[in-house]
Amino acid sequence: MPELNDRLKLAVAQLDPAVGDIAGNLVRARKARAEAAEAGADLVLFTELFIAGYPPEDLVLKPAFVAACMAAVEELAEDTADGGPGVVIGCPLRTEEGLYNAVAILDEGRVLAWRSKVDLPNYGEFDEKRVFQAGPMPGPVNFRGLRLGIPVCEDVWGDLGVCETLAESGAEILLVPNGSPFYRGKLDVRHQVVLRQVIETDLPMVYANQVGGQDELLFDGASFAFNADRSLAFQLPQFRSGVYVTDWVKSGEGWHCGGGRVSTIPGDNEAVWRALVLGLADYVDKNGFRSVVLGLSGGIDSAICAALAVDALGASRVHCIMLPYRYTAETSLEDAAACAKALGVRYDIVPIAEPVEGFLSALGPMFDGTPSGITEENLQSRTRGVILMAISNKFGSMVVTTGNKSEMSVGYATLYGDMNGGFNPIKDLYKTEVFRLARWRNENQPEGLLGPSGEAVPERIIVKPPSAELREDQKDEDSLPPYDVLDAILEHLVEHDGGVDELVARGFDRDTVAHIERLLYIAEYKRRQAAPGTKVTRKNFGRDRRYPITNRFREGGEGEA
Repeated sequence: MPELNDRLKLAVAQLDPAVGDIAGNLVRARKARAEAAEAGADLVLFTELFIAGYPPEDLVLKPAFVAACMAAVEELAEDTADGGPGVVIGCPLRTEEGLYNAVAILDEGRVLAWRSKVDLPNYGEFDEKRVFQAGPMPGPVNFRGLRLGIPVCEDVWGDLGVCETLAESGAEILLVPNGSPFYRGKLDVRHQVVLRQVIETDLPMVYANQVGGQDELLFDGASFAFNADRSLAFQLPQFRSGVYVTDWVKSGEGWHCGGGRVSTIPGDNEAVWRALVLGLADYVDKNGFRSVVLGLSGGIDSAICAALAVDALGASRVHCIMLPYRYTAETSLEDAAACAKALGVRYDIVPIAEPVEGFLSALGPMFDGTPSGITEENLQSRTRGVILMAISNKFGSMVVTTGNKSEMSVGYATLYGDMNGGFNPIKDLYKTEVFRLARWRNENQPEGLLGPSGEAVPERIIVKPPSAELREDQKDEDSLPPYDVLDAILEHLVEHDGGVDELVARGFDRDTVAHIERLLYIAEYKRRQAAPGTKVTRKNFGRDRRYPITNRFREGGEGEA
């Protein structure tokens, strides 16, 4: 192949691979390479473990899986004999020394080299040390006369000196394949991480990030590059797949990209909404569900979940069910119908009085002489859960469950009832954020989403006091502090692992904080059985926060028995 001399056309493949779909990911890679070739690219940069999909977790412990990934890379390498663009692509690598999170550099019909990730993350959602071995310090790879440094994701974030080593050994440009999950404000964090390395190495850096949902994780793309002079070379769109060709020129001061695309990055509300939409869409589509079904109660949580589902899948793939009982207010029936009409979804009413009374009748002899209370309330919720699961089984629709992070935190939810479902779009949203996003969506219709313009969540749903409607005149604040107070306490305890004394020093009532802390701990067993949901905060329930179920620690005191 001719040497590049002083010009490079680099294509960044910001795509949505599927974990375990090795053949499909190879097809995606070939299609992206063909698109890059059409645009005259010299090299295509894919993302971390692209062939396997990221994160593959324990799949990489299966020798057959890793062998199939490596075979796919060899096939792709053969394609490069056509004189078209070379390829940098992520793939698990097994050698006699061990198993690595690696990158293959392909050109001239062969694998030119492999480079392995040195710094394996082992925090938050990451546990790569469990499955991979750390690679050796890498040197540059010679690609058509250009010395490429290829640190892999955490190699840029950590402090092991990988980028510095590459610079000292002659790298001219740093290409970084990433699988960096989204949370609020993450792009600014990435920019700062990359700028630090650019300043330390005096080299330009290209940060390629994947797009799409993988279980609870959401990858937002937003790939970018900084030149050695700290200027932003390009910024690709967030939450959007594509192959983007960038132009680089070499001068006496090294490689520089000028006039690259700088996409507008959504504000916080739109970014979170798009993340939740994409996370739900990918979970449904990648797992083969034709449609979704959810209980539409006339409350804010189910309404916003319905709106997210329509934005993600289109109205024809969303089925809403109202499941009224004697405590369901007439206004709730009206509000649920209005929401379904605004979203254009199929809407059915399935009264639950008969099955609930049947359960109560069957249990009557055993319950005789005991006061009615939480058990009878939970029977209503569990009846609704059984009905929704029956509809799911009959028609192949996945049940969307609708509990917010405030409820999941304190256990204000019924196992095998309203917690039934395959996926929860708002699992990582506190209740106050649910209200804020509902108002935002009513005023905005993000481009490319499938829902209607205008009001998606009727205003009356947003302004009325939240209620589970499991007993007469019930309100959430009968059992919980006001949500602005509750969420402030929870954010401190959950997101920051903060303490009770700190909250009291900030003016919160000690007994209230101690009560919430206790509820947070004792609800762990429920969260372990909850449906997955898209992560949008720094610390979600599941991958990020792993507390024991059996746990007697209480900073605020033992409190209630």
